[in-house]
Amino acid sequence: MANQIVEYILWICRKNHVPEPNIFTEFGSYTVGESGAVIYSVIDQKLQNDKELWYMIDGSFITHLPDVWGMNQKYIMLAINNWDQPHHKVNLGGLTCDAMDYYNSEMHSSEVFLPIIEPEQTQYIGFFHTGAYQESLGGYGGIQHCLIPAPKHVIIDRKPDGEITTRLFAEEQSSESMLQILGYV
Repeated sequence: MANQIVEYILWICRKNHVPEPNIFTEFGSYTVGESGAVIYSVIDQKLQNDKELWYMIDGSFITHLPDVWGMNQKYIMLAINNWDQPHHKVNLGGLTCDAMDYYNSEMHSSEVFLPIIEPEQTQYIGFFHTGAYQESLGGYGGIQHCLIPAPKHVIIDRKPDGEITTRLFAEEQSSESMLQILGYV
């Protein structure tokens, strides 16, 4: 992609007899957005106002996907399992006490549809194409909003023979390193 852009700029410059410019850019989510996913499990269900069903996740949107809260970013959200169950409208809430720790599928609609689950069932939910910037607020592995630690990053790779491998990217940040980042050490 970058080569095509540079070649096109060069072609336009030569065609118009304009000197080649210095190009400074940052592609961010356009180049790495597809590389990430965040997976949560539903840890509880609660009925609010006798009509709003909430699925509470084992994490925080503010902590793990801050662009949801800060920029109203929407991601591809899918149920990971229980696809054969009937679906219903739910609200998704995070673990923090913050009223903004929730996810809506659209900017002006709170319509998220997920499988109907029994209390003893585990439901996993995936958010996809989350690759850029999500850990920038507190640093990798650091403590984030409401002291919730950042999620671990797992690298999933396919070897040439087709074998799928996984490995932990890095250990979580220690309390000492977090204090150093904050300027206390």
